[in-house]
Amino acid sequence: MDGPAGSGKSSVAKEAARRLGFGYLDTGAVYRALAWHVLAHEADTSDAAAVLDASGDFDWTISLDPDAFWVRVGETDVTDAIREQRVSDAVSGVARVPAVRQAVNTAFRALAAGTDRPGIVIEGRDITTVVAPDAPVRILLTAAPEVRAARRSKELADLDAVTVATALHRRDASDSQVVDFLSAAPGVEVVDSTALDLEQTVQAVLALTSRVNA
Repeated sequence: MDGPAGSGKSSVAKEAARRLGFGYLDTGAVYRALAWHVLAHEADTSDAAAVLDASGDFDWTISLDPDAFWVRVGETDVTDAIREQRVSDAVSGVARVPAVRQAVNTAFRALAAGTDRPGIVIEGRDITTVVAPDAPVRILLTAAPEVRAARRSKELADLDAVTVATALHRRDASDSQVVDFLSAAPGVEVVDSTALDLEQTVQAVLALTSRVNA
């Protein structure tokens, strides 16, 4: 499942995985963990060479359990820390480095192949086209920009709606230089959650899954 920030893909993917009995992989959390790691090294996240140098000892683990999600860097639990604004501001810089993307994408495929569950829901930016282009169900989850901004501002109570909307626009513009996550590749189903609540969106995703498994 791909989609822009604020489309609801993390909540939807996690709930769909829970109901299907599947594993859940939040790829964005790994990039955020790397951004946290690079910042901890006091490296410049906008400098590709500095990011590569700092990522040399990036040792991460992530839970695939939708009911017990966590992310660790080394022995440090960074599940909450990676949601800090300073990490959000830095993540695009580390995610746009090609060697970084290649390395983590390889790790994502290994995690998916190694799960002991009957399947896995993977969500992020280039999942349907790069990480798992042969997946039986590929979805682009999207929503109108103003709806995405409103949803995100509810999550970030300390920021006003205008600030959140500006940050989302900046993030979309930056990330779209690396991968096209705003338009569906051939064979990818589009779920527009603009007028849907969480339950309705989950049901739309599950309907696509049941159609494939029928």
